Amino acid sequence: MASTVCPLLHFFFFFSCFICLYISPFAAAAVANNVTYDSRSLIINGERKLLISAAIHYPRSVPAMWPGLVKTAKEGGVDVIETYVFWNGHEPSPGNYYFGGRYDLSRFVKIVQEAGMLLILRIGPFVAAEWNFGGIPVWLHYVPGTVFRTDNEPFKHYMQNFTTLIVNMMKKEKFFASQGGPIILSQVENEYGYYEAAYGEGGKAYTQWAAKMALSQNTGVPWIMCQQWDAPDPVINTCNSFYCDDFKPSFPTMPKIWTENWPGWFKTFGGRDPHRPAEDVAYSVARFFQKGGSAHNYYMYHGGTNFGRTSGGPFITTSYDYDAPIDEYGLPRFPKWGHLKELHRAIKLCEHALLNNKPTLVHLGSLQEADVYEDQSGSCAAFIANLDDKNEKTVHFRNVSYTLPAWSVSILPDCKNVVFNTAKVGSQTSMIEMEPEQLKPSIASPDKDLKPLSWEIFVEKAGIWGEADFTRYGFVDHINTTKDTTDYLWHTTRLFVDENGEFLTKGNQPTLLIESKGHALHAFVNGILQASASGNGTVSPFKFKSPVSLKAGENEIAILSMTVGLQNAGSFYEWVGAGLTSLKLKGSKNGTMDLSNSTWTYKIGLEGEHLGLYDANGSKNVKWRSVSEPPKNQPLTWYKAVVDAPPGDEPVALDMVHMGKGLAWLNGEQIGRYWPRKAPNDKCVKACDYRGKFNPDKCNTGCGEPTQRWYHVPRSWFKPSGNVLVMFEEKGGDPTQIRFSRRKLSGLCAHVSEDHPSFATDDLHKNKADLELKCPMNMHISAFKFASYGTPTGACQSYAIGDCHDPDSTAVIEKLCLNKNECTVELTGKNFRTEICPGVTKKLAVEATCS
Repeated sequence: MASTVCPLLHFFFFFSCFICLYISPFAAAAVANNVTYDSRSLIINGERKLLISAAIHYPRSVPAMWPGLVKTAKEGGVDVIETYVFWNGHEPSPGNYYFGGRYDLSRFVKIVQEAGMLLILRIGPFVAAEWNFGGIPVWLHYVPGTVFRTDNEPFKHYMQNFTTLIVNMMKKEKFFASQGGPIILSQVENEYGYYEAAYGEGGKAYTQWAAKMALSQNTGVPWIMCQQWDAPDPVINTCNSFYCDDFKPSFPTMPKIWTENWPGWFKTFGGRDPHRPAEDVAYSVARFFQKGGSAHNYYMYHGGTNFGRTSGGPFITTSYDYDAPIDEYGLPRFPKWGHLKELHRAIKLCEHALLNNKPTLVHLGSLQEADVYEDQSGSCAAFIANLDDKNEKTVHFRNVSYTLPAWSVSILPDCKNVVFNTAKVGSQTSMIEMEPEQLKPSIASPDKDLKPLSWEIFVEKAGIWGEADFTRYGFVDHINTTKDTTDYLWHTTRLFVDENGEFLTKGNQPTLLIESKGHALHAFVNGILQASASGNGTVSPFKFKSPVSLKAGENEIAILSMTVGLQNAGSFYEWVGAGLTSLKLKGSKNGTMDLSNSTWTYKIGLEGEHLGLYDANGSKNVKWRSVSEPPKNQPLTWYKAVVDAPPGDEPVALDMVHMGKGLAWLNGEQIGRYWPRKAPNDKCVKACDYRGKFNPDKCNTGCGEPTQRWYHVPRSWFKPSGNVLVMFEEKGGDPTQIRFSRRKLSGLCAHVSEDHPSFATDDLHKNKADLELKCPMNMHISAFKFASYGTPTGACQSYAIGDCHDPDSTAVIEKLCLNKNECTVELTGKNFRTEICPGVTKKLAVEATCS
């Protein structure tokens, strides 16, 4: 029968050409693209498009990384890049705009455009995103009469100003698709539907105003609002969730768009390390397209790093890795990246059938179903799902039996042959290690490796340095006082202890009782650190008690209160405060002394911050003290060393596991907050079961370990020599144990069975399963630790030969792959002895090294 699409064999053979043809209309920036939509999909220049998007936030990486990130996303089968626009990074003070460095938005968009890809621009300008203050500038909270995200004139004024600024900037560069650029969608606001009711009628009015304001910008492309169920037509409501197959747009005239599919989750200091299995991510995507979805975005595809003080939460880690398909350092995360690449390839083969036909639902069992997209021309694609989250099932579809793993979807681009199953991972797994490099002095001498590293230190005063900023009876709100210009706020008061007082004469040690709205503090008495305390990523406020040492006479109590990123979402979140609310001293003869309403003297920030010790110029403002060996476990200490860059070109991180808590810089660039705070020692898994609905606590690892040990330092921040590493340590650590670590591939492994879904399938041949291996760029497959064709057992790094084994397995693999950057091994008779183990489904398992 004649067909409007190529036979399946030709689909596979010409797949790369198909992708080129698909992308090429957008590569020519001079050609305007009309972007519209109907109930089925976005329509670009009159053609329906099935779109797969990847979230990459430009400030969470560096410009030197952007081309590689976009390239890796494209190689992963992605059509579109999505990013927020970060208002507080672009407008640090009213009317003062910044678009340089990591905030060079236009440069980022150009890189996407030059790659022949499309772009979704989520202007917001509220973004949430675990970003400090949700992306809204802190100064806006202090504009009189301002209430965020409601029908409030000051807020709407500044929000419209910034939105218009961004739109006009994009128009000037001709970045909208209507001008020939890559931007096909823009977003206003973000997930406001969760909070609108809390603002009453003002919330409803604000939603309508935001939509109307956005439409008035005349971008020539559609606008979206995610999780906004009352978004007014023609603004498209979209879905954010782990699963969006059941989502329906607000109007039947609108396409089904998934703006945030979370392939992992964020981390908080002191929390466990969450992971989402590749099988479940693929399942969620396949189900979305099976049920009529047409545009899908991974949030995040590359999470990156919260450099400086940009993380929100509070307590969000400096790492925003998100267990994403591209890791924090810019490397593909195998097997997740590879498994999703194959998924994208399978879905694209179904594009014509999906977007031009209505589905027919076929029930194949109590929890098994197929959606069939077919027309009279012969175009046909089917998705067969097993929703059972425990049991494998065999179903009969069109007179053919199909075995479906639990919690999986099989994709049949011709309604006959399975080319992909979400639960069957054939992609390689990469073993990554952080290889330590001792800090080396940057000295132009052949024997510099033999010279010890020279350190300089500057010790902060515990308490008020310089002149006090103000004095008050009682406590002030931390955030309202610092206005987030710093994490730090000093509080000091004085307490007289009689030499005959009970504290001293009876040998009692008084107890300090403190209550705080958050986030953390260090308590000093007479310049000596007595205790540290903090809230956590779930509950910011905290209470604590600690014994303290007092002396006869005057005693100075100094509390260093700290924020760890500001609130980034929630109703009226800008009013959430931080800082001390109560301080008492228990143990005197008169009972408990309440010092909360005593006279307190305040100082905003650190002296080292004020002097700019992290910057080359500011560092000259103070006399650093050279030491042969830096002091250990000393609080309130700045450390400086001049170091060489680690050798090689692998990504680099700073290993801070032996430090306490603080901030770090390289050459004036702020790496971020470090805090190797340990996670609770429970509720972790050794192996994650992908079956069943995912939640952030399902597949945790890292129990009893620091939530974050390594801190990404972009290679582009290093100079050939003379790199200045500066750290401020709050409570004490061992700087001699600080290391750079190179993120290296220590090995890779893969296994695939001969019945694995294969793209090399047609009506004349059985499945041609194959195994693919690939080393990073500039590396080659150098050795095989294990290779077995037959019935190998075990998992990656623990493979063993089974009852059936082709003794030539290693020789075959070495012939095909050794000393190559990548290779493909078919499980066929031309390579292996397929006659061994008759009646048994055989598989190939290998473990290799790259060098």
